[in-house]
Amino acid sequence: MLIYKEMKSIMKFNYKHIGLLLLMVLSGSCKKYLDVVPPDVGTIDYAFRSKNEAENYLFTCYSSVQQLNDLNRSAGFTTSGEIIFPLNLANNPLDITGYTLITGTQNVGEPGLNFWDGRANGTAMFVAIRRCNTMLENINKPADLTAVEKKRWIAETKFLKAYYHYYLMRMYGPIPIIDVNLPVEASTAEVKVKRQPVDDVVNYIVGLLDQAIPDLPPTIDNPAKELGRITQPAAAAIKAEVLMTAASPLFNGNPDYANFKDKSGKNLFPTSFDATKWQKAAAACKTAIDYCEAAGLHLNTNFVPAPGVSNLPDSLKRVLTCQNALTQKWDTNPELIWSLSNIWHGQEYCIPRLTQKANQNDNQNPAYYAVPISTTELFYTNKGVPIDEDTNWDYADRNQLRTGDAANFFYIKQGYQTVKAHFDREPRFYGSIGFDGGIWFGDGILDAKIAHYVPARGVTSLAGPKTLQKSNITGYWPKKLANYLTVYDDGFNWTDFSMPVMRMAGLYLLYAEALNEVNGPTAEAISYVDRIRARAGLDGVVNSWAAYSKNPSKPTTKEGLRSIIHQERRIELCFEGQSGWDLRRWKELQGVLSTPLTGWSIYEEQAINYYRARNVEIPVFNTRDYLWPIWNNSIVVNDNLVQNPYW
Repeated sequence: MLIYKEMKSIMKFNYKHIGLLLLMVLSGSCKKYLDVVPPDVGTIDYAFRSKNEAENYLFTCYSSVQQLNDLNRSAGFTTSGEIIFPLNLANNPLDITGYTLITGTQNVGEPGLNFWDGRANGTAMFVAIRRCNTMLENINKPADLTAVEKKRWIAETKFLKAYYHYYLMRMYGPIPIIDVNLPVEASTAEVKVKRQPVDDVVNYIVGLLDQAIPDLPPTIDNPAKELGRITQPAAAAIKAEVLMTAASPLFNGNPDYANFKDKSGKNLFPTSFDATKWQKAAAACKTAIDYCEAAGLHLNTNFVPAPGVSNLPDSLKRVLTCQNALTQKWDTNPELIWSLSNIWHGQEYCIPRLTQKANQNDNQNPAYYAVPISTTELFYTNKGVPIDEDTNWDYADRNQLRTGDAANFFYIKQGYQTVKAHFDREPRFYGSIGFDGGIWFGDGILDAKIAHYVPARGVTSLAGPKTLQKSNITGYWPKKLANYLTVYDDGFNWTDFSMPVMRMAGLYLLYAEALNEVNGPTAEAISYVDRIRARAGLDGVVNSWAAYSKNPSKPTTKEGLRSIIHQERRIELCFEGQSGWDLRRWKELQGVLSTPLTGWSIYEEQAINYYRARNVEIPVFNTRDYLWPIWNNSIVVNDNLVQNPYW
């Protein structure tokens, strides 16, 4: 197993983008089974000889969390079923390990997205934890470090240490708790760590967060230098998410893991359901909301058009309001609780070719992120209920043709044939999904009356498939992941934004979920869902289901409201790297991936032929896939470790 040793030379921190990079070398070792032994004393003394050097080391503690900004290495994104990446390209522009996992490629010989060992596009989380321990053990050395700075840096490091443990826990379940680094003279027996029960891991993580929160700043007062650093609201929100994860079916009395024990016979998962975990989660969510609102955070409901925007009707403004909740820059977005980086890179995978110049320069914009039909069908009708429940929406004939008309001028190209499924949908559908015939506001045209539309049928259309390397394989694009001010024409001109770890909409929905699990469909639980719906221009849950649903009593039961909240989270947080984690903790991912992922017949030019669904990817997901396997080599060299169930 690899053990990592840090070099003395650490690159300076780039505050604005939180680059948090350091130069490293790898050296092999068969003795150490987790990287918990600190680097040599000389390096440590150098790293903490002054405040400036110690601050650089703090930013190396942040470096691993910043790598998580890449959605391509996030199981919450790549294994969610929301996105399909083509797996048959001759030369992939990125590491597709995560995307292959839902096709059944996961294995113990070389696990994909291996965050335990830092292999196969995973980040070495135990290395990150070791750095945090080193920081905490040496924080008193710099003589020029003030007490105020020291307190904050300790709190930040404890948060990061907790977060790295949490990231491992939701992937692997029971993990070793690495509270301190082992001395360099540690014996082989000492470094053969054991996995700890899930509840112990959760308690340890929450304990670190509780220590950190009081000493963190409530806000970032210098965004130009400190965006990405941890605040009280961010830490409180992550604590809420940790407790929500622990309370959810995957970890709370899961019968699939009832007999999962370590080699001494200790149960590594709780054997029975504990309702008090939902109560703790609800309390943590409310505390986090209070921290956030006291810091001035709130839903982003006020879309401010950029200079040059004209003829923007209220309907399209509502669409852009929903889209801008994600794509507005962090320092002006009141909804972002915590983002991993000031810039998310990936818009070129999301935008179709909409101009002749873009078509001539299509190598710059492959638009590979393809949305399966099942994801588009998550979004509600314009009445705010699921498409298969709306009494006034033609679900059975949703794939029959219909022509864009004046009433839908700002959603669908007038006179263009598309399918009924694209009509009479909620604003988040039009803000999240690009489709054949759909209006794409922005991309260099800011007059809503002459906005772009997506021509996607056949090889002769601008956005249609040209070659295997230049195709969106379903005919749907994740518009939500593209800032409307980003321009793809004669070249690519990005307008950047941050990818959030948590935003207010997500926190409100966590609280609603927890309240429902504790007390059922109370007015308070429903009110937090309704806040999100109001921004999308939808009526409240109770009124919408009563007036338009085939199942009007659905919000009146715990099970019914649970289903509504789950769908609401999948809609609101679609493409943000959250749904995959939610579906795992709910134990619903196997159901989502039990049927083929489909798209349209993209090479057909006639609408009647184009709108024939075809299988694009056949998922393979079993009970064992809810938890990651530990690399076989780690099991071999550390005989105290046990493999996850069914692997």
